[in-house]
Amino acid sequence: MPHAHFIGLCGAGMSAVAKLLLDAGWSVSGSDEGFYPPISLVIQRYGIPCATSYEAANIPEDADWIVIGKHAKLVPDTNEEVAAALESGKRVLSFPEAIAELLGARKSLVVAGSFGKSSCTALAAHVLRYAKKDPSYFIGAEALDFPDNGHRGKGNVFVLEGDEYPAANWDDRSKFLFYKASALLVTSGEHDHVNVFPTLTDYLAPFEQLVASLPPDGLIVACWNGAHLVRVMKEASAPVVWYSGTDTDADWFASDISREGGVTHFTLCSHGNPICKLTTRQLGEHSVENTVGVAALLLEQKLVTVEELAVGIAAFSGVRRRLERLNPGIEPPLYNDFGSSYAKCRAGITTILQSFPGKRVRVCFEPHTFSFRNRDALHWYDTLFAGVERVYLFQPPAHGAATHTQLTQAEIAARVEASGVAVAAISSAEELLTALEADISATADVILFETSGGFDGAIPRVAEWLRHK
Repeated sequence: MPHAHFIGLCGAGMSAVAKLLLDAGWSVSGSDEGFYPPISLVIQRYGIPCATSYEAANIPEDADWIVIGKHAKLVPDTNEEVAAALESGKRVLSFPEAIAELLGARKSLVVAGSFGKSSCTALAAHVLRYAKKDPSYFIGAEALDFPDNGHRGKGNVFVLEGDEYPAANWDDRSKFLFYKASALLVTSGEHDHVNVFPTLTDYLAPFEQLVASLPPDGLIVACWNGAHLVRVMKEASAPVVWYSGTDTDADWFASDISREGGVTHFTLCSHGNPICKLTTRQLGEHSVENTVGVAALLLEQKLVTVEELAVGIAAFSGVRRRLERLNPGIEPPLYNDFGSSYAKCRAGITTILQSFPGKRVRVCFEPHTFSFRNRDALHWYDTLFAGVERVYLFQPPAHGAATHTQLTQAEIAARVEASGVAVAAISSAEELLTALEADISATADVILFETSGGFDGAIPRVAEWLRHK
């Protein structure tokens, strides 16, 4: 039995690749200093032994592969286990290289873009799984309908979340360039990850490479309203099909949209013709757009029938931390959203504002990503919280601050306040709970967490407080 050892095992992507290797008949071990829930519980469920410090002795003598994560701590100058791996003579891979090895002859469906990747990947895999096609899949977040975010199935389709971030500390190529896409769904080209891609041109370059890599008999499904995608698609030799939420100029779009009781109904249209009625439990206009894109991807390739598509979409529960309701049946509503960029965060806020007209929206915001705490993004705060009643602003994290021009909490607060939105600066979970207790009405408010970080552990504590309020 071949053996793989993972250095930095407890990342969402690394643990998913470990699961893919287990499915393929490998034995797996690993190490990670950050061995804590929820990923630690997943690793234990898989039965993977995981050392909780980085040491050269962790590397098994029988390791055929050593897979090393992208975390800043995983460099040979400061990490003896990484240094030993590179000196061992064993095969060292990044996790996208490991995935590429597992593709085999499967049809690779890659979902890329600056937002919506996890939701679209999970939805596409869910529809195929619900239709009993047993797809392989790799999802960069926890999908609520799946036992795991990685699975190597017996079907001939592999659905992959394609991240533009660099593959490894020694390899600047974007992860999605390894996945040998035969079909591609692209949601947007909104500038993101400014610490890695300082300019828009830098950011779009790997997307242009990805689009150009598809064969002429491949397929690209691109969002009609996605930022800068017209520019990106100029590099395509494969046919391009455009989708939209409601824009009838696109090849695929939604019409007759109606919403009731947290459920959205619409007619899926292709080239102006109605195809079928679809129902989704996902909130917001962006969820309709995502659903149309996934429908176009699957139906254009005849991977499911219209009937299988409709049943699968109706049964889809969504992705954790993507406008996830944390307290069903309890007031005030509490949502958790992965607000890692302006476009993602603003889409979440807009959806809550539209879904709860007349309610006061209170946003607990953590500027966790480099994009949100970079001085060049200060103008984002002029419009980010438009319509919000109050923002509880957590302090920016300090990690990586020296690599860019970092904003302070006070600077962000002043800019938000200048936009006309009330701000409360918060430095701990305890402080946030105290502020909410003094400020929140069960009947008048909605609480929305927007962060890609942990907010000092405040999210589960607020949910627990509301349950007992």
